Amino acid sequence: MSASDDSQQASATLRLAAGAAMISLAPVFVRIVDVPPTASAFYRTFFGGLILVAWLAITPRRNLPSGRTLAWLALAGVAFAADLWAWHRSIWYVGPGLATLLANFQVFVLGLAGIWLFGETGGWRLWLAIPMALIGLALIIGFEWSGLSETYRWGIAFGLLTAVFYSSYILALRGSRHTGTPVSPAAGMAAASLVSAVALAGAATAGGESLAIPSAGDAGLLAAYALVAQVLGWILISGSLKQVPASRVGVILLLQPTLAFVWDVLFFGRDFGVRELAGAVLALTAIYIGSRRA
Repeated sequence: MSASDDSQQASATLRLAAGAAMISLAPVFVRIVDVPPTASAFYRTFFGGLILVAWLAITPRRNLPSGRTLAWLALAGVAFAADLWAWHRSIWYVGPGLATLLANFQVFVLGLAGIWLFGETGGWRLWLAIPMALIGLALIIGFEWSGLSETYRWGIAFGLLTAVFYSSYILALRGSRHTGTPVSPAAGMAAASLVSAVALAGAATAGGESLAIPSAGDAGLLAAYALVAQVLGWILISGSLKQVPASRVGVILLLQPTLAFVWDVLFFGRDFGVRELAGAVLALTAIYIGSRRA
């Protein structure tokens, strides 16, 4: 490998790490902004979609989606709306760290989906990683399920639902890339984001949640949330994946759930002892093993 290749790989690695760090801040925004969980999800996708549309307007080669590709992206948008709807509730009920860790269990859902839907073999990594993750989760929350509050139990359930919905989102995105019609990543993300916003607006109306923004400060936080998590973090990650070795990608992307736990402890005073630390390390290791099985 030449010095130029080394430099490009190092630059891509830094961009990937920066993207993961940015997305780790997403649950912090959800907790500090003074709007209901569905409303913050709506504004993330709505503002993010508008920013991406503005970006496409000044981009000469944008390859906009149509036909079957657009249908797959619409399905991805609905799945992403469900993902955020569940995840934001999990963040409220169990905190940013655990909610984000549970969302990353999507690697196990995708592994099982590959077996059930596509006839793949799970491999030893998947069957090792799943029980490791469950043991890690038990260490974090304690082994007495009945001793947890009802709200906390709901938060765990919403976190696991997030993993299922996010897996559906990823599968729909993969479907959009196999239609034979090339679409720029930014155009695909813009379409999925705006569909998500429509679905979340409907969910807020159905659930009686207001989409009103109470203050200019909250409006600024929501715009920052969209810019950091829906646009910049995604651009940095998607633009660097192909230039970073696969063995390194899984480790770097673990920054997201790891830093989410750090922010939870630093900003929200999460109680975190030796048992919880051991559980988090075990679960994060399992996520890495699960992401490496392919």
